[in-house]
Amino acid sequence: MKILDSVNNPQDLKKLNKEALIDLAKDIRKEIVNTISKNGGHLASSLGAVDLTISIHYVFNSPHDKIIWDVGHQSYAHKIITERKSKFSTIRIHGGLSGFPKMSESKYDAFGGGHSSTSISAALGFAVARDLRNENYKVVAIIGDGSMTGGLAFEGLQNAGHLKKDMIVILNDNEMFISQKVGAIAGYFARLLTAGMARRFERKVMKTVSRFYGLGSSFGKFMKRVKVMLFPGMLFEEMGFTYVGPVQGHDINSLTTILENLKSMSGPVLLHVITKKGKGYYPAEENPIKFHGIGKFNVETGKRGKGEVVTTYTKVFSDTLVNLAQFDNKIVAITAAMPEGTGLDKFAKKFPNRYFDVGIAEGHAVTFAAAMAAAGMHPVCAIYSTFMQRAIDNIIHDVALQNLPVVFALDRAGLVGEDGDTHHGSFDLSYLNYIPNIVIMAPSDENELQHMIKTALDSNKPCIIRYPKGNGVVGTTLDKILCTLRIGVAKVLRYGIDICFLAIGNHVKTCLKAADLLMEIGINVSVVDMRFLKPLDINTIRKEILIRTKKIITIEENTLIGGFGERIKSFLCNEGIIVKCIGLPDKFIEHGDLIELRKKYGFTPQNLVKETLKIL
Repeated sequence: MKILDSVNNPQDLKKLNKEALIDLAKDIRKEIVNTISKNGGHLASSLGAVDLTISIHYVFNSPHDKIIWDVGHQSYAHKIITERKSKFSTIRIHGGLSGFPKMSESKYDAFGGGHSSTSISAALGFAVARDLRNENYKVVAIIGDGSMTGGLAFEGLQNAGHLKKDMIVILNDNEMFISQKVGAIAGYFARLLTAGMARRFERKVMKTVSRFYGLGSSFGKFMKRVKVMLFPGMLFEEMGFTYVGPVQGHDINSLTTILENLKSMSGPVLLHVITKKGKGYYPAEENPIKFHGIGKFNVETGKRGKGEVVTTYTKVFSDTLVNLAQFDNKIVAITAAMPEGTGLDKFAKKFPNRYFDVGIAEGHAVTFAAAMAAAGMHPVCAIYSTFMQRAIDNIIHDVALQNLPVVFALDRAGLVGEDGDTHHGSFDLSYLNYIPNIVIMAPSDENELQHMIKTALDSNKPCIIRYPKGNGVVGTTLDKILCTLRIGVAKVLRYGIDICFLAIGNHVKTCLKAADLLMEIGINVSVVDMRFLKPLDINTIRKEILIRTKKIITIEENTLIGGFGERIKSFLCNEGIIVKCIGLPDKFIEHGDLIELRKKYGFTPQNLVKETLKIL
């Protein structure tokens, strides 16, 4: 019988002796690997945090104590321990568990996650609310070292240090950031410092020395410097935290002892824990980047199955940018900690001096790019649509207001599938639509994408190119010679007298397939690839479409509120035109298979046929 079979909640966990916790960790890792091999997900980071997760739940009393996960890439073991073991096989499947912490999913998820660097601010919010309400519980934030590159994490740190509230921040350092200084001596000092005796001794010494005029403050500064030399973490100490660590993150016995000691300490405390991404599964240990977020794979080999080979939008963006950069040494590439995801890893290898990964700092990436544009460079800033939401002010104030020629490549626009509501690029057309001076374009396929990249770089304007996750359109041929498109000019692909489909982005092909189906029953459809949301080619619609039909269906993989369809309606509201808009509803879209989600929300040729027949 597996130890995991006896653990359904944190109270069951506390019944085990510490030796059994080691076997429990092995069981949980096996459960995670087997499930993610079938469903895909964030594997390496969750494997690395298993021992830490067990130790936290062994010491603290969730859900009474508030445990807050940053991003949520590390939270799979947490889900298994907190009454979701029986449902863990459904993680990331439509209708199943979310891949991230979700308040609506479980009472054990104190705060939702999905975007980076939020946990410290959230933990401080809980700590302040607890004290104002005269309640009694502990607050623990677990933040990965990568998330510490985000400015929001440091905003939370400085405010927490200033307010001096009781809270614990655990920095899960998988050796991608900060310190390599870990071992038996460091672990011993961490246990000594948190045990209470050393801190009581320090207070007594300071109290005694302070009686001597002029010596107290000088000695205090000296003691602090000695402490910093012995222990890394001066930055956190200077911000008002008691720093502890670094400690070994896979020694459950030591971790539980340290965490028990931390429970009795007052004020903000930061525990620095060293872990290994992919711990317990060799392929993930050897290649943690590949197994950070991975699709289905073979557990024995660690290899993914071979499917139909289709060019991805990300690859076309990557190849096109590299090709153009060979002939233009002013092109620079910027990303916010997503080189592989955005395809800029290839650019980084080819032009290392012109590639900049700024960490999880989207706002900085945008302003950084704006200044390079002002200095005469041609910056291309590649950030996922959902993460670009964090830099709206920088786009408005630093780029658009100054009319600087920054090119933004928004990967993962529209629905993304299993990562769900925190990662869908559902809002970019809307949140960018109202900004003056910018050009917004969306390619119908990967061939059009490569021309749009050249167009944006040649335009000398702030330009947004948004394109979807994953494979391009089967059968698309890439032109060998790139051309510059006429900005703001749509492309009429078919003419018909019964109805017109206006599409922007990846559903142009959906419209063409629907038009073929309707042609079989004698209905003639115009299809227009709008290409641009800003400027919008309303002249083509009036001169070439409205003279044939007064019925229009728009389609966009974006929220209907403030998007492409609403823009079309606003132009044609006084012209007696019937306009039906297909897009995402006014809600946060759940996680699930991408094909299934597109079918559910009407992005299919069959739904277009159905809506056409309703209108006609």
